[in-house]
Amino acid sequence: METFDPTELPELLKLYYRRLFPYPQYYRWLNYGGVIKNYFQHREFSFTLKDDIYIRYQSFNNQSDLEKEMQKMNPYKIDIGAVYSHRPNQHNTVKLGAFQAQEKELVFDIDMTDYDDVRRCCSSADICPKCWTLMTMAIRIIDRALKEDFGFKHRLWVYSGRRGVHCWVCDESVRKLSSAVRSGIVEYLSLVKKSINIIKKYFEEYALVNQDILKNKESWDKILALVPEIIHDELQQGFQKSHNSLQRWEHLKKVASRCQNNIKNDKYGPWLEWEIMLQYCFPRLDINVSKGINHLLKSPFSVHPKTGRISVPIDLQKVDQFDPFTVPTISFICRELDAISINEEEKEENEAESDVKHRTRDYKKTSLAPYVKVFEHFLENLDKSRKGELLKKSDLQKDF
Repeated sequence: METFDPTELPELLKLYYRRLFPYPQYYRWLNYGGVIKNYFQHREFSFTLKDDIYIRYQSFNNQSDLEKEMQKMNPYKIDIGAVYSHRPNQHNTVKLGAFQAQEKELVFDIDMTDYDDVRRCCSSADICPKCWTLMTMAIRIIDRALKEDFGFKHRLWVYSGRRGVHCWVCDESVRKLSSAVRSGIVEYLSLVKKSINIIKKYFEEYALVNQDILKNKESWDKILALVPEIIHDELQQGFQKSHNSLQRWEHLKKVASRCQNNIKNDKYGPWLEWEIMLQYCFPRLDINVSKGINHLLKSPFSVHPKTGRISVPIDLQKVDQFDPFTVPTISFICRELDAISINEEEKEENEAESDVKHRTRDYKKTSLAPYVKVFEHFLENLDKSRKGELLKKSDLQKDF
């Protein structure tokens, strides 16, 4: 993927919002079938414009309104907020205290910078394939719990465009949850022990090979801080004799299980290994993002102004194959479109007018297409379950 030049962004955004942004799907998502009157109209959007100009409480009547405004403003970043009691763009005219956030998807924000104490390869905003495994594990762990422990069906996972991932849980019942319940869900997710099975699958390659977490004394001292002092000396001696993280980990497991047999104590044995694995690999959630109903979160298909990458949906069937470095940049898809447009113009000159009307949507001709497809698949499932609910309700009414 080619390098992105941020100075080109204003021009690229014009093209992106005019020809590539998937408006119909985006509107279909946030309108939720138009079942609740004014649901879309009462939704808050915020735009960050060039030079960090930030505009909150934007709201739109329909898809066409949204399109026009986005093409006029060409925002550097789009954030989505709550569905309010009144139209957000009229919030100043509403009686004090009457303007209230009422519903929103349950959202999660997982950011690689929160793992800086346990990753050796990168720090702050940088990521590489070695530490991206942390995001893969986080998606698998959180998604399993949301699906199996809570029964939430509609989970949209999105790459942030730079160093993290977001999740939007969109079930109708979830959008109505209070802040207290949201907090409870996040606290539960911060404790899920079932995750150890997921972490076990990735731990050796991620932590011992790629991150080399027992490479030298400085790094193994961090691990010794997590284990009971009574076994420190024995571990130190074994670590010094061993040649790499894999051997040192085996030594730690041996010492821990022997201690467990000699001293019947929960602090040893598998618990000890698991505690270290969780410390190094467990998802780190920003609780405030998830518990507040009026908290804004970056929109899918927004462009990251520093990397130029599009914030794209992630296919849950292919989480392990998802590679943030192959996500298209805005400059890449705009160039793809330019190249195609030149060919098409030549073709059109040779074709009758009537054929031109059947032109494919522009994004379908670019590397953005597979990601829009993932989004469409998510929307189809939302539609299906909405229709299922409506059928159930009408059957119940017939029975009365």
